[in-house]
Amino acid sequence: MTDRSKTGLARGLTNYGDAGFSLYLRRSFAKSMGYSGGLLERPVVGIADSGSSFNNCHRHFPELVEAVKRGVLAAGGLPLDFPTISLGEVFLSPTSMMFRNLMAMDVEEMIRAQPMDAVVLVGGCDKTVPAQLMGAASADVPAVQLLAGPMMPTSFRGERLGACTDCRRFWALHRAGKVDANEIAEVEGNLATTAGTCAVMGTASTMAAIAEALGMTLPGTAAIPAVHADRLRAAEASGARAVALARSPIRPSQIITRLSLENALRVLLAIGGSTNAIVHLVAIAGRVGVDIPLAKLNALSDATPVLVDLKPTGQHYMSDLNAAGGLGAVLRELKPLLNLECLTVAGETLGERLAREPAWVDRDVVRSFDAPLAREGGLVALFGSLAPNGAILKRSAADPRLFEREARAVVFSSLDDLAARIDDPALEVTADDFLVMQNAGPKSGYAMPEAGYLPIPAKLARAGVKDMVRISDARMSGTAFGTVVLHVSPEAAIGGPLALVRNGDRIRLSVRERRIDLQVGAEELARRRASWRAPAERPARGYARLYIDHVLQAEQGCDFDFLRRA
Repeated sequence: MTDRSKTGLARGLTNYGDAGFSLYLRRSFAKSMGYSGGLLERPVVGIADSGSSFNNCHRHFPELVEAVKRGVLAAGGLPLDFPTISLGEVFLSPTSMMFRNLMAMDVEEMIRAQPMDAVVLVGGCDKTVPAQLMGAASADVPAVQLLAGPMMPTSFRGERLGACTDCRRFWALHRAGKVDANEIAEVEGNLATTAGTCAVMGTASTMAAIAEALGMTLPGTAAIPAVHADRLRAAEASGARAVALARSPIRPSQIITRLSLENALRVLLAIGGSTNAIVHLVAIAGRVGVDIPLAKLNALSDATPVLVDLKPTGQHYMSDLNAAGGLGAVLRELKPLLNLECLTVAGETLGERLAREPAWVDRDVVRSFDAPLAREGGLVALFGSLAPNGAILKRSAADPRLFEREARAVVFSSLDDLAARIDDPALEVTADDFLVMQNAGPKSGYAMPEAGYLPIPAKLARAGVKDMVRISDARMSGTAFGTVVLHVSPEAAIGGPLALVRNGDRIRLSVRERRIDLQVGAEELARRRASWRAPAERPARGYARLYIDHVLQAEQGCDFDFLRRA
């Protein structure tokens, strides 16, 4: 157990059975790195560095970490950086989601095991931010999160491009035969041209906004572009703030509360944020013993307007949000709905923060509360016989003409089946059908990848079809768009109703009623259930075995059952 009455290098001494010897040995080895005795007397600020050559979003982290160190030293602390797992979204197989919990464990255990009085969490790419927040919440050592910041968009042939909504748009055009191989190769080289996370309101930007809304980052830092000098100044200020927290502790458990989590949900809905954020917020909440039922999401969504005009639901980019007033502009519009007494890592309440901020805002990017982009929030939870425990639809990125429908199911049994048949000219499918994919949830063997954005079948895409209802137990990228029902629970791999859907079945979707129902009789479903078999073999060893044995369903945040606080 770490002795929290100790500070600096005397904290959490390695146990040799002699505390005096342990501290003497630790100081001796620390001096081998060139530290003076005076520096070793200072409070220690750990810097959790998730940089990696397999993570393009984090390529500027060496410079960010140096700026954090500068802030720590100037404030009278001793900065000690340490590596953690890094989750580069597009570089991990089967999906980064599988390793989010592993990174959360890494962050938690290294904060616990190493002598630090406070920690700066440096992350940005999709799953790194929730992993760090989960780990920090469980370790409960004073923490400040420093975000990577978004990429800058690129000027290309008279239009702006930015990963990755634009990458999906051009790929859809390529699949439809409207962009040839040479053109798609040229686009490929112009989508992501700077350091930082995706330039739109994808999962990374959504989680950055949520981290600020929770109060775990310094105010005004969520939307600063990765390459902006203000990002380095934010890093320096985060280091200095960590020293202040080491001396007058405010712990994550005082910041991440039921009320601040509700604020974060409000922000998620108002920014038209990623569906992934629901899973991550539920997981973060579980680490502090708070439940977020999906019914709560609906209640908040009905009363929270969409205010931010960013891709994939609008036209602008994260750099535009930063110039428009940042997340502070959104928070000010939401002020009547927020819990203003929530404490932030800056040592002030949310209300105190908003009271001192300038009132200017660019209304092209952040709409007023009274004149929103949409009167209802961007996300909605669906329930019914197909999803007894819930499913998620991002209505702000969907086609309202598809919201009230009953249609025939065209079923794919797995990702491999989808890949093999979706572009088959012989596939029996029309634009009015519902595309259904099974066995892509947490326990499927695919580990719930961002595959719920099923491609439009090639023959329909060539005919001009741009959206269809798509249903699965998978996730989708926050940069994606379309009428896509996700996170269906219980998932197919554990025998949920989704596993029992067959080609030709009728499914009814009603966003108005918050329902998704399989229109098949009880007797027939019982017959199908009797013959159902789990699709995936249990892994033999390693982290994959730990994951499959302990991962929870989407509505529980896909955390491990033994990591949630009771």
